[in-house]
Amino acid sequence: MSWKNFVLPLLLLTLWGLQDEGAQACSCFPIHPQQLYCQSNVVVIKVKVIGVSPSEQGGVQPKKYAIKHMKTFKGAERHFVSLLTGPNSAACGASLTKGVEYVLMARLHSDGSLHISLCDFYHPWDSLSPAQKNLLYRYGEGCDCEIKPCYSYPCCNTKPTECLWTDFLPGKMSSHEQARNYACLKTSDGCCDWCKGTTTMRQYK
Repeated sequence: MSWKNFVLPLLLLTLWGLQDEGAQACSCFPIHPQQLYCQSNVVVIKVKVIGVSPSEQGGVQPKKYAIKHMKTFKGAERHFVSLLTGPNSAACGASLTKGVEYVLMARLHSDGSLHISLCDFYHPWDSLSPAQKNLLYRYGEGCDCEIKPCYSYPCCNTKPTECLWTDFLPGKMSSHEQARNYACLKTSDGCCDWCKGTTTMRQYK
């Protein structure tokens, strides 16, 4: 799954690279990684996929990935050893590769199980830009801010705590600059503005 699939039409395709076979059964709203990070039931961790158990009972039960929990960025009070997803892409199931390290923004259910879907964030660690690796430590600083998608001109802020997400505008859809490299953070005057992640603050392991 590559960043070229990131920006897709609202409610038609999933933001994270929906496969054709699931396009009609699984649709998602575009969401900036920071917006997903700030949701209360979302756990943000770095894991390595070490195994997979295919869905059983005719493909209606969740697929189960065995994972090695390597690092916590948000919300995980314990180490997870498994991850559940839909049985196939039509059921919003995410496809992960054994042996690959991922950053997951996965959802913690009330029974303690961890779930991921095509609509969530699950990118190979090595595919993230250095700036976004840094922003994994900073997204939480902007959870009081609002990210407002802008799909066409004209668009403008309606309040000082909004950041306009312009990755959807013509000429910008190929770079996904704000999704990859920026977070919407509070400024000293209490407003919100885009802040670019740096590449020198931390060692990314």
